[in-house]
Amino acid sequence: MRNAVEENIHLPDFSFCKVCETVYGVNRGIYNTIDSYFYQKGNKDIVVRRQMILSFLQSIGTSQANLNKKSSFKFGHGGLVEKLDAFTSMCKK
Repeated sequence: MRNAVEENIHLPDFSFCKVCETVYGVNRGIYNTIDSYFYQKGNKDIVVRRQMILSFLQSIGTSQANLNKKSSFKFGHGGLVEKLDAFTSMCKK
């Protein structure tokens, strides 16, 4: 049996987006921005992108430990791209 992360990665797009919303508090607009960012950085394989999306959300989730189930991430103007840039820089090391 595949683990939950493996199962989630292969869900249809709408369902995967709902997992991101339910687990990480990320709405569809934020999800689309993250997905587009990784695509534009050359990650054309959807499975690889989704793994990166989950890794990114997990990394910012630990830095925003006060996030509860009823709230969502707040990035502010340009904040999401800043965090994505920092994440990709960290991954390259």
